Amino acid sequence: MRRFLLWTFLSTGFFMYSQYGKNCEIRQFKLNAINPGIEYEMALGVNSTLDFRVAYQAALEPASSKPLEDFDFFPAITIQNRYYHNLNSRERRRRSIYGNSGNYVAPTVAIFSPGDRVVEGQLVEGIHGYGGLVYGIQRSYDSGFSFSIDAGAGYYVGPFKGTIQPVVNLSIGWIISEKRWCVGL
Repeated sequence: MRRFLLWTFLSTGFFMYSQYGKNCEIRQFKLNAINPGIEYEMALGVNSTLDFRVAYQAALEPASSKPLEDFDFFPAITIQNRYYHNLNSRERRRRSIYGNSGNYVAPTVAIFSPGDRVVEGQLVEGIHGYGGLVYGIQRSYDSGFSFSIDAGAGYYVGPFKGTIQPVVNLSIGWIISEKRWCVGL
């Protein structure tokens, strides 16, 4: 069941009907400062993108008896299939949609590779991860500054009893490379 859920979330973007549209940036690379790492976002459709992040990010320690109080930094890979639901209305109101500046809903999957660690006196080995759904906002500016924040819930799996916990992702950084025009205008 866990493998099926993971496979479903990972493959969501690949099986969508793909056509470039007028709203989403074709592609963009970002450097993240808060969670040090790199992020790549590419257009899948008119209002959807696939966001891929490799970072050293803050996360819950799901092996703890009080995971909401136990945070740490772990190397992680995060994948989101973002659907931006308000790009058209932002454009009509003459707000910028540069860099996919909009609000989105996204199925998300993350895999953390913290290595062996001691949690509450017990050795915890191996990787852990989650699959879930988040709602977020992303804003990008002509200077290249970009931030996104999303929150939701995810089912955490790994060398511990699986559980549903909150998911929060924060990305603050700079767009270092982008394709700023879109096909199909």
